[in-house]
Amino acid sequence: MLADPAISALRDDLLAADYTLDGVRGRLGSAALAGLGRNSTMAAASELGDAEDPQAELIRLWLLQQPVPAPRLRALRSLPALRDAGLVDGADHLRATVQLTPHGSDVRHGWICSDQTPLDGQPGMPRTDFVLGASPASTTLTQLVPPGHHGRVLDLGTGCGIQALHLDADEIVATDLNPRALDLARISLGLSGVRADLRQGSLYEPVAGERFDLILTNPPYVISPPTGDRLVYREGGFAGDGLMQEVVSAASGHLLDGGRLVVLGNWAVTERAWEERLAGWIPADCDAIVLERERLDPYEYIELWLADAGLAGTDAYPARYAEWLDYFAAQGIRSVGLGWLALSRSGRGRPERRFESWPHAVHQPVGAAIGDFFDAIGPSRLPDDQFLATRWRTRPGLVQETIGDPGAADPQHLVLRQHDGLGRAVEAGTAVAAIVGACDGELPLGVLVGAVASLVDADPGALLAEVLSPLRTLVADGYLMSGPPTTSRG
Repeated sequence: MLADPAISALRDDLLAADYTLDGVRGRLGSAALAGLGRNSTMAAASELGDAEDPQAELIRLWLLQQPVPAPRLRALRSLPALRDAGLVDGADHLRATVQLTPHGSDVRHGWICSDQTPLDGQPGMPRTDFVLGASPASTTLTQLVPPGHHGRVLDLGTGCGIQALHLDADEIVATDLNPRALDLARISLGLSGVRADLRQGSLYEPVAGERFDLILTNPPYVISPPTGDRLVYREGGFAGDGLMQEVVSAASGHLLDGGRLVVLGNWAVTERAWEERLAGWIPADCDAIVLERERLDPYEYIELWLADAGLAGTDAYPARYAEWLDYFAAQGIRSVGLGWLALSRSGRGRPERRFESWPHAVHQPVGAAIGDFFDAIGPSRLPDDQFLATRWRTRPGLVQETIGDPGAADPQHLVLRQHDGLGRAVEAGTAVAAIVGACDGELPLGVLVGAVASLVDADPGALLAEVLSPLRTLVADGYLMSGPPTTSRG
């Protein structure tokens, strides 16, 4: 693979040709970029036309997988090293053997080096050590990580290195079982100016005895039969969802106090309630939130991953399908849950555990909402006197919706709705809605409860008993936050 000086030379070549995220976006336009997202090159090729400038030729080489006449790439200082490393081959016409994609985040812009995905409907079966580029799953994981600066981070199963491009951290350790993934990740990170300690090994083996502030992973979670060629990027070789269980259950031993694990993955749904099964994975000293985003029956799941492996339409498809069905039956798998799981090593004597089916639309990124969930556990459990003495304020962007018949004097329903993060909504009673509406960070909650009791001519003690539990839930779910008001009354 490329040595560090060659990676530096390649970066200079890419910048000189404006083969950057902004440059390629501006050149191709939204329709062509959307086409590439569908693995179609037609719109992009049309936008380039007959252009022979350096940017156009690099787009053809790295994104469109097209041959480029060798003389047009003569100016690339990195070309000899690329050919020696086998990343570009050919004589009169040169072809790339990997995909080099401009990529950006709020933290930095750079490039991702990965294996090539079949384009324009061409059939293709990935090599067993295939390294996936930016995908819906890896992109979603970047949006699940709480924002801000992190201390020591473990990128578990780094693949092409995409997660590290989104991290603002003091130190990044990136691991993968697949040596090819580490080779390509080193190119991605080198081109993008990211320093990371790359280590080969399975799960937590490369970091034995080490702890981190944040662990993030989109592990090879696909539940598949153990026979046949295993695609390392998606299949971990464990029975059922054993790999996911190992990632979660062993996390506490690698998290610092207050450290967090963020996982995107799959889990088996058996005759036992999925919430109960996954609760058994959670370390005793960790708070947890688990959101099942989607559930697939065995047929949907198998068809999805057989197509991903390039087996659709092949002679091997029926036998592999039947083998997968037999495996699910033997494992007692009735369906498969797809979703998000996060832990926080709080050391709490009574940890918070939340398991929810959440197929609803969300407002990405949701990483802040996941961080807020863990941060709100302590405040939501304050003793009554401290809880009532706190000056709560509503979450920015929180709205109250009233629902009722046209012309009715009073609404039938009052709904509090968040317009960020998970987009939670809850129906609130009149008294709770009135109290929440007055929460602007200026007055203690106890004062507001007393004022509302006076307005509705209710006994203060009785009203407090009615609203205290719902208000604690609103704090836990992020509708109310502690701290100074965001604006002052004039």
